[in-house]
Amino acid sequence: MKFSLFVHMERLDASQNQRQLYDEFLALCEIADKGGMHAIWTGEHHGMDFTIAPNPFVTIADLAHRCKNVRLGTGTVIAPFWHPIKLAGEAAMTDLITGGRLDLGIARGAYSFEYERLMPGLDAWGAGQRLRELIPAMRGVLEGDYAHQGEFWTFPATTAAPKPVQASIPVWVAARDPNSHEFAVANGCNVQVTPLWNGDREIDSLMERFTAACAKAPEVARPKIMLLLHTYVGADAADVELATRELSTYYNYFFAWFKNERPIHQGLIERLSEEEIAANAIVSPQVMRDNLALGTADAVIEKLKRYEALGYDEYSFWIDTGMSFERKKASLERFIAEVMPAFGS
Repeated sequence: MKFSLFVHMERLDASQNQRQLYDEFLALCEIADKGGMHAIWTGEHHGMDFTIAPNPFVTIADLAHRCKNVRLGTGTVIAPFWHPIKLAGEAAMTDLITGGRLDLGIARGAYSFEYERLMPGLDAWGAGQRLRELIPAMRGVLEGDYAHQGEFWTFPATTAAPKPVQASIPVWVAARDPNSHEFAVANGCNVQVTPLWNGDREIDSLMERFTAACAKAPEVARPKIMLLLHTYVGADAADVELATRELSTYYNYFFAWFKNERPIHQGLIERLSEEEIAANAIVSPQVMRDNLALGTADAVIEKLKRYEALGYDEYSFWIDTGMSFERKKASLERFIAEVMPAFGS
């Protein structure tokens, strides 16, 4: 099982300087690169200081000159916000800049906050339908002299300019429901999954859905599947306990952005009270402890060995947590020094 880092800039309050946040983002990426991780993933979000990532291709182009060993992936671009020709061209250019290290993760998107601003009236179903049309059309443009007439896009014969370095850029689809797994596998795409805070039952189920999708398409070579999960390697029990509380707060804000009901000012959502956070038992500190990869190194190794045995090809250390840079850095360094060696990495 290979290991990667999933990371964005996070801004929680107006006192945080965005230049400093980017410098800290870069520092985490450089640690991952020098520490022997397989890849770095960063995504696309708009108008949300909770996750600052307006164009992952720009970020990856910068990382390519700082991080020389890792593959660099979009985790993920949001399908309905892209035209197939534009996505093919930007992906190809980024692959050129990275020297053939691009992995292209694509999702339908999750936040209605973004839908209502970039494509008013769009819902998750419509976004999923656009993803299913986008991927084969984009691939056609990359192959060249491709014309398309579909439900969402129509264009005459077009070839991506430039062409990518890789003969075929690996495409990953963020999948949860069985239909998404089946679409990804049937189209020769790798699969990214995240159980969020739902724990081992969901992790098992996601693998079952992937395995079932592979069985339905025996003519397709088995693609890869990546598990994305919040991870914290603590120095001791007290450190881990603090992480459970921090991640509980993070997921409360995740809920708030997802519900899209609270006031937002200058990209920052209205702060939650301690009472509101304590009342949300679905993502309590105990749930974080039970369902995420939190613990000292030995405990994290035990959890990850189970995921490896299930058949996951890649484990992505989701480091966005609302924690301080110093705490993220220490956890990542412990993961590289104390956890990865247990897997021969």
